Amino acid sequence: MQTGVEMEYLTVGLLWFSAISVGLLAGVYFAFSGFVMRSIDAMEAPAGMKDMQSINRVIVLSAFLPTFFASTIACVAMVVIAVLDFSAPGAVSMLIGSALYVAGLFLVTVVRNVPLNNQLDATLADGLLGPVMWEKYLIVWTRWNHVRTVCCTISLAFLIHSISTLA
Repeated sequence: MQTGVEMEYLTVGLLWFSAISVGLLAGVYFAFSGFVMRSIDAMEAPAGMKDMQSINRVIVLSAFLPTFFASTIACVAMVVIAVLDFSAPGAVSMLIGSALYVAGLFLVTVVRNVPLNNQLDATLADGLLGPVMWEKYLIVWTRWNHVRTVCCTISLAFLIHSISTLA
């Protein structure tokens, strides 16, 4: 059984890890929403679509995926910790930030962006359906990426606030 001090160290460690990883991911999503998607779209067809297909294949083999899953697991754990000790300093901010991250980043990614990535990957960029798929992808995927960017950024602010209440 863990003591209160051990639990506090675990919570603080989870908060710091989450804030750093959420911040990193917010930056990735911001870059895609801010300029990467427009830059890729500015390429001559079908080069932009092929580049995005390549990015989607490479990203799952990078440090992005472990960070994505580890931050999600940490945020789920913090939701549980906050619910179990709702009166603790920073618990409300921890709960809001963590829940927003899980819903606005993890669930949006799994339910919206990944299926679009799979559809894009299954479409030949040089094929007849390539231009139609690319146009749909740019609009819908980017819209959901904006949601992820905003949710990550707001989540980060709440996690930082929670950390600041522990100081």
